[in-house]
Amino acid sequence: MSQGPIYILALESSCDDTAAAVLQDTTVLSNVVARQHIHEEYGGVVPELASRAHQQNIVPVVDVALKKAGITREQLHAIAFTQGPGLMGSLLVGTSFAKSMAMGLNIPLLAVNHMHAHILAHFITEEGYDIPEFPFLALTISGGHTQIVQVNDFFDLKVIGETTDDAVGEAFDKSAKILGLPYPGGPLIDQWAKEGNPKRFPFTRPKVDGLNFSFSGLKTQILYFIQKNTAINSNFIEENKADICASIQHIIIAILMEKLEMAVAQTGISQIAIGGGVSANSGIRQALVEARTQKGWKTFIPKFEYTTDNAAMIGIVGYYRYLNQHYASRDVVAKARIPF
Repeated sequence: MSQGPIYILALESSCDDTAAAVLQDTTVLSNVVARQHIHEEYGGVVPELASRAHQQNIVPVVDVALKKAGITREQLHAIAFTQGPGLMGSLLVGTSFAKSMAMGLNIPLLAVNHMHAHILAHFITEEGYDIPEFPFLALTISGGHTQIVQVNDFFDLKVIGETTDDAVGEAFDKSAKILGLPYPGGPLIDQWAKEGNPKRFPFTRPKVDGLNFSFSGLKTQILYFIQKNTAINSNFIEENKADICASIQHIIIAILMEKLEMAVAQTGISQIAIGGGVSANSGIRQALVEARTQKGWKTFIPKFEYTTDNAAMIGIVGYYRYLNQHYASRDVVAKARIPF
């Protein structure tokens, strides 16, 4: 085991953002993201275009990350990368690059689960941010995932609730599409919701057993609601956009908080940490802030830059894998679907 600080280069390429970060132990020295805007004109991520853009972006992104961190390749102790889950073509670019670079430098390779990284992002050393104590509950909410995870240790995680169909990010984006908002629509619903009345249009909660979620029925309910009202008034959306968005956001947050309350009651754990791209939503963040006083929970809300896809969160998992010598073999492969 190396003495002194440990430097990890981390790569993230699970979807449409090419990211690289350098960590010195648990401190982020650089966290660089190249975003792909080409997908906006298609209303969603096009996998083939995403993988081509990753190929163009990965070398310059890694170069910038190393320069910003002020270190050379020769100082790196290991390379961490996203093995999955994600888009296969995108994952292959990051995996191939990480394997080649680790082989060239003769340093360990660290394979990271993207969802595991969203949870351990809370352990990045950041001034003004507390670190959760084990055990805690993690609510991971993104475009592709909605999960409640009981986190007993860095590598002892158990999914105790998850979506049976659409993820919460899909519910936001598909609702936005129904309203004619451009992609990605989730953040736009959040913006409009701030100006609206969340009680104006009451939507019903789906009945789902246990700690699992379902959002497909809500999406259909919103579609029928819009179709019915626009048939009566063609300007219904424009005249009521803020209230519609506020009402959609309100019901989604109510569903998430209801399941979190059940999870706290079942496990007796009242430390709650959120992660994933949808945790950037201001309404969800506010609901968790309020839960501190109303429910007595201790809640952990990460910096915005660690909620959306980024390489710093891959690096923190890589750091703990490195300490435990959880190295990946040179023939490790990317996986579009991968359990914890």
